[in-house]
Amino acid sequence: MAQESRVKKSLLNARVNLIFYFLTLALSFFSRKIFLDCLGADFVGLTGTLQNLLGFLNLAELGISTAIGYVLYKPLFDHDEAKINEIISVFGYLYRWIGRIILGAGCILACFLPLIFPDTQFELGIIFFAYFAFLTSSLIGYFANYKQTLLGADQKNYVVTAYFQTATIVKTLIQMASAYYTGSYYLWVVIELAFGIIYSFILNWKINQVYPWLKSEVKQGKLLFKKYPEVMKYTKQLFLHKIGGFVQFQMSPILIYSFVSLQLVAYYGNYSIIIEKISVLFNNVFGSISAGVGNLIAEGNKTKIMSLYWELISHRFIFAGLLVFLLYKLVQPFITFWLGTEYLLDNTVLLLLLINLFITLTRLSETFLYGFGLFSDTLSPFFETIIYLIVSILGGFYIGLSGIVLAGIVSQFIIGWIWKPYFLYRSGFKHSFYDYLKNILTHILLICIALYSSNYISESIIPSNYPVNLINMIKQGFISILIYSIIACSLFLLFTRGSKRTLQRLFIKYDNK
Repeated sequence: MAQESRVKKSLLNARVNLIFYFLTLALSFFSRKIFLDCLGADFVGLTGTLQNLLGFLNLAELGISTAIGYVLYKPLFDHDEAKINEIISVFGYLYRWIGRIILGAGCILACFLPLIFPDTQFELGIIFFAYFAFLTSSLIGYFANYKQTLLGADQKNYVVTAYFQTATIVKTLIQMASAYYTGSYYLWVVIELAFGIIYSFILNWKINQVYPWLKSEVKQGKLLFKKYPEVMKYTKQLFLHKIGGFVQFQMSPILIYSFVSLQLVAYYGNYSIIIEKISVLFNNVFGSISAGVGNLIAEGNKTKIMSLYWELISHRFIFAGLLVFLLYKLVQPFITFWLGTEYLLDNTVLLLLLINLFITLTRLSETFLYGFGLFSDTLSPFFETIIYLIVSILGGFYIGLSGIVLAGIVSQFIIGWIWKPYFLYRSGFKHSFYDYLKNILTHILLICIALYSSNYISESIIPSNYPVNLINMIKQGFISILIYSIIACSLFLLFTRGSKRTLQRLFIKYDNK
């Protein structure tokens, strides 16, 4: 029954995520075009940079939400409502304190805005207004929306997705109309803030419907804090784990602004939007299994856990390779079709972005480490951050944008593909790391063969210098998917145990019918 429930919830999460993914996909690109044309690349770059600056304040979150999610797995499995109420109360108490810290730090950071943006075309009024609006939206999550962590731990993220994405769609449509008819920076920011507040009210109303027995009290959380020492234990460890990926995500636009220009932040942002949408699609398919992994690990069957690990790795490699290959063939034509040739970045930058994306999408070890509660390798994110900062600063200074993107590849490869799996095998699976190296090298070799062969064959059918129009892009996309799918699936089914296990289970289900 537990297995059935995990699968059912995972599929529901994936289905809802995919529905909203396709609803928001076209809207995102259309709205980006409107905002760039009506508000300008500098304003789009400004809002992106402000949000990244504020993102650093969220380091104060310390990983508490992840720690709470892990602590909630067991009481959710046992249907212990009293304990769940206590844990959420503790969470609310901690989040209130974090909100106060972020508010104070945000006010201090605001004093330095004139120094951070000394030579922009914007008045300080709009810069400060946008900054405090974004800060307020961020604080809502700490003071009002903390209960949504329970939905994630209970594999009911589809509730959050449905309401959040609906609010985002309506907000974006109104902002597009505002930008097109008024071109007002202030009105665009007001709409952004208003929908953050509206979403908070709707989300909490829905949580009360899903969990009518949930009676968390912040004051009670203060008294119960000492009853759950594991929350702070895991939080201290998770804080450092958040830094690696967090710094890379938040620092990239800031480094680009520092070494190149505010305008290039917007140009880079165009590519980032496409890559982000691909990442969202990927996470919608694979991300909903995270809580299911935690529940499976709680059952303690090591054979099942390791089998699932390699099955998911094979799936991730095949699907990530498909997405990266499609982007390689279609991103530059799409940017030309969408915005114009003046927004194109160098092909070297694109290739580096895609390599970095592939490594990001195929990092699976963290999911299993979190499921095991193994957060003690606190030095790994520190080294990942240091590697990223050193390579990005040197690369940005000497090479420019390509050097900054290269930093993500170097740091993620060393930590995400080497150290994290080693730690998982040593402390979680308690199995020889040689098994990982042998299998991951096989996966890397197969994906390289699949990508090279697919590109060679597709180039002979439709050369990359074809006239850019919608019909040709659809043809290229269809041919790329068909060729890659045949080659990659054949190779992985022949040479990887994860894909073989998937095929075996499909045949078993077919025979049972």
